[in-house]
Amino acid sequence: MLYPINVRIRDRNVVVIGGGKVAQRKVFGLLDAGAKVKIVSPELTSELLRLTETGEISWRPEPYAKEDLEGALLIIAATDDRETNMAVKKHAAANQLVNLADNPEESDFQVPSVMKRGKLTIAVSTSGASPVLAKKICGQLEQMFDEQYESYLDFLASSRKEIKAAVKDETVKRKLLRTLADESFVKEPYREERFARLLEEAISEEGR
Repeated sequence: MLYPINVRIRDRNVVVIGGGKVAQRKVFGLLDAGAKVKIVSPELTSELLRLTETGEISWRPEPYAKEDLEGALLIIAATDDRETNMAVKKHAAANQLVNLADNPEESDFQVPSVMKRGKLTIAVSTSGASPVLAKKICGQLEQMFDEQYESYLDFLASSRKEIKAAVKDETVKRKLLRTLADESFVKEPYREERFARLLEEAISEEGR
């Protein structure tokens, strides 16, 4: 059984063993999250090589050695050699989490398919049963939660701060937050003005 979490890895060390297409996909996701990525592989894809040339990732162009894992929070073994991947798992310290790209069952964590709209992140996992299905579901979610959700989430974030600062009564606060989460606010062209009226009414109600 897996425990789903969102992990903050900005400026944390992550090691990727392998330099092929699978490793490349993993590296791009890690860089998006702000991780410090070191890749270990004698050869790299052209895209990974470009990232080393621009200094976005570090590269040790040698076969894997257990010393490569030192200091890493997360480790991803993405070579095309099962024995090497399993050796990475064996060599990792107890406080390091390892993902084996070819063996989700033996991995400490799995990387789900992800759909993002600004602050909105929806992760889909089939626990390794079918990554293809996970990607298909993400495609369906992209249709359900289109581009307007990006501005809507920004609106919710700023409104929540205003509510927390202006409203003291917890019941009134929860009522306002539930109202803002209503579907009608997604397509509301004047949502800020509507929110301002609701906030003013809530403050007045609180003062009675």
